[in-house]
Amino acid sequence: MSGGLRPLTGGPLPRAVRPLRRLIAGRADTRRRTAPGAGERAAPAGDRAVPAGRRRALSAGLATATVLTTASALWLGFQVHEQRAAEQRRQDILAAARQSALNFTSLDYRRYDRDSGNVLKGATGDFKKQFAAQTEELTELVARNKSVSEGQVLEAGLVRSGARTARVLVVADSKVTNTAVPKGEARTYRLQLDLVLEGGRWLTSDVEFVG
Repeated sequence: MSGGLRPLTGGPLPRAVRPLRRLIAGRADTRRRTAPGAGERAAPAGDRAVPAGRRRALSAGLATATVLTTASALWLGFQVHEQRAAEQRRQDILAAARQSALNFTSLDYRRYDRDSGNVLKGATGDFKKQFAAQTEELTELVARNKSVSEGQVLEAGLVRSGARTARVLVVADSKVTNTAVPKGEARTYRLQLDLVLEGGRWLTSDVEFVG
C-alpha cells in the first residue's frame, strides 16, 4: 500500500499507537504509573527528582551552614562591641587626663578657691591628699605674687592601661603672669599622669613633671 497509510500491524507505526489501542480497548497501560490513592499525596516534582538520602544530606548541610553563619555573626558582633568598648575606654582616660592637666595648669589668684577645687575634684589617693594639704600655702603664694596661669592642652597620649589603672603623657602650654613677669611668659609642660578608675570615673592619683 504504497503512498497510503500503513496498516496498523507491524512496522514503527503500530508501536507508536499501541497505547492508544489499549486505551480504546479499555485496558490501562501497565507501564504507566498509577495515580496516587485518596490517602496518598503525590510527591512534588523536586522531591521525586532528589533521592531521600541526598535530601537528608542537603538538609544537614543547610542546618550546619546556618549554625556556622549564626556563630560567625555573633563572633563578629562581639568583636565589634569589644573594639568599641576599648576605644570608648581609651577616650574616657584621655579626656580625664586632659581635664586634670588643664585644671593643674590653669590657676588664678582671684579665683584660686574655685581653681584648686577643680583640681581636687579630679584627684584621688596621695596626690589629692598632698594637694589638699598644701592648699592654704598655695593660696597665700599665688595671692602674694598675683599669679595667673592660663593652660592649654596640646597633646595627650596613652602610655599604658589596665583594668583600673592608666598612665598618660600630656603636653600643655601655659601663659603665666605674676609680679615678676607682669607681661606674661609662655611655658611648656610635659606631665605624666597616673589615673585610677573609681566609681566609674578616671581620677588622677599622681602628677609628675617630666620635661
